[in-house]
Parts: sequence; structure tokens; C-alpha cells
Amino acid sequence: MTPADLSRTVVRAVRRAVEEGELPAGAGVPERVVVDRTRPGGVGEYATAVAFQIAKRAGMTPAEAARVIAGMLAGVPGIERVEITGAGFLNFVLAERSAAELVREVRERGARYGFASPDGELRERVVGDAVRRILRSQGQDGGGGLSVAPLARRDRGVVALYGADAAAWAMLAVAPHETAVFSPRLLLQDEAANEFFRVRYAHARSRALTANAAQLGFRAEPGPVGERNEEGGAVVRGLLDYPLVLEAAAHHRAPERVVRHLVELADALLDFQYRVLPKGDEKPSAAHRARLALAEAAGTVLAGGLALLGIDAPDCL
Repeated sequence: MTPADLSRTVVRAVRRAVEEGELPAGAGVPERVVVDRTRPGGVGEYATAVAFQIAKRAGMTPAEAARVIAGMLAGVPGIERVEITGAGFLNFVLAERSAAELVREVRERGARYGFASPDGELRERVVGDAVRRILRSQGQDGGGGLSVAPLARRDRGVVALYGADAAAWAMLAVAPHETAVFSPRLLLQDEAANEFFRVRYAHARSRALTANAAQLGFRAEPGPVGERNEEGGAVVRGLLDYPLVLEAAAHHRAPERVVRHLVELADALLDFQYRVLPKGDEKPSAAHRARLALAEAAGTVLAGGLALLGIDAPDCL
């Protein structure tokens, strides 16, 4: 179960509780439940404050509402444990999902991994277009086609100076009410100084790893990535959280959330890349094939995320 699946599962649990009379009809069923990573010191991996929202309409305490919802979630496949903390926070421990299972899903769905089962100035258009693509990725109506209005003189200048992709990145990297920052750094081919370059470079590195592995005579194959549980852990977490990020970005009309997540995933992949290929006289092993599969999955998600933002992901830089 992914975090995004968990959000939808909690919605279904609330709906079932209302239908079965465990919660009063006045409690209502939310369209979406916000599920976040548990903060340091918290219980479990994910948490939600939905019981507070339900309790207010149901005329009960959050702890009472939380107990009802937790009861509806008992035995749900993919959820190992539900605990109630504080005044009514629901905390979740998900059943462990192997890196191999996660990689297989990314390989199967490709750029559509993370998708839910089924006019004005340049920045407004760029943000609006990205939001529409993200909304459609979550099965929601993005509303209308893309704007084709001519660009203002200033907008043409920004695109001419930085290029369409870099300019779009700068506009999407911050919330719409914040000022986009255009600087010469956007043009730097430097992974340390330029996050835009870093994300595309990480994708290109995933492609290069595949080519290098082919020269060494092996291909990617999902499986255990190493003996240590932390092997590739940051990459796995980035893949697991991506569907939840897309769902939140659609709900809040906030493509900057996708930008931030792509940077985090790129950082994880660039750190992990040095563990992928055999070193020296080392022979390719099952672990190498599994690490390559994980790196390829990360590259697929980076390319898919950039595509949602309307930005190309070249195979080499």
C-alpha cells in the first residue's frame, strides 16, 4: 500500500463508518484525507488528523472519532497497525513493501507511476498548465486546453535568456504567490549549484547506468538491493512518497511540491548511483541487477515528474 492508497483507504473507512451507523450521518465523508509522514518522535510512518475534522461535524471528541475509524481499518491489507495518539491523531505502520515490488510497479506503469486510477502572463500559464496535467494524473478534470495566447515582451525575454525549460522550472519551484527567481545559476551545468540541472542530470545518470551495465553484460532485474536494510533506502522512500506528492499537489494546486520532491529524489539517486555498478574485478551479481532496476525506476519517476511540469528530461547532458 502506498501513502496515496492509504489516504483513499481512510476515506473509504469513514464512508463505511457512516453507512454502518458507527458515525452519525452528519459527520460527512471528506473527499480527501491528508496523510503526512510522521514527524520525528511520532508513532509509525504516516499520520492523519482526519478525526478532528470528522469529530467537529459529528458532535463527538476527536479521540472517539479516531477509535471508530481505527476500528474500520482493522485487518485492511497493507496496514500493519493503527495507533491513536494525542487527542485523536491516527498513526499508521504499513506492511513492509520490498524494493523489488516497488520497482516492478514503476517499471509496469512507467511515466504514469503515481497517477491515480482512474490565460494571462507566462508564469500564470506555466503554473496553470502544470496544475492541469497534475490534476489529470489524479483522474480529475484539468479544465480546458492549454493557453496559446502570445507571450508578452518580458515573457519572451525570459524564455530567450534562460530557455523554456529552465524558465518553467524557476516559475514552478516556488508557490504562485511568491516571486519567481531568475538568475544566471539556472544556466549552470553544475549539480551542486543548480537544482534544475541536478534533477535532469540525475535522470541522465540513470540512463547512463543502464548503458554502462549493458557494456558489462548485465541488465536490471528487480530484487533485494543489498544485505543492509538501508541500501537504497532514500531512493525507495522517494518512490513510495511520489504518488502522495502528486495527490497533494493536485489537491492544493501546488506544482512546487512536485519540484521539491524531484529534487529530493534526484539527490537520493545521485548518492545511490555509486553503489549500482560492480567495482574493479567484481562480477555483476543479483544485487547489482536489483540496484540498477531501482536506479532505473528512479529515473522513470524523474522523467515522469518533469513531464508533468512540462519540462523535457534528456537522456544525456
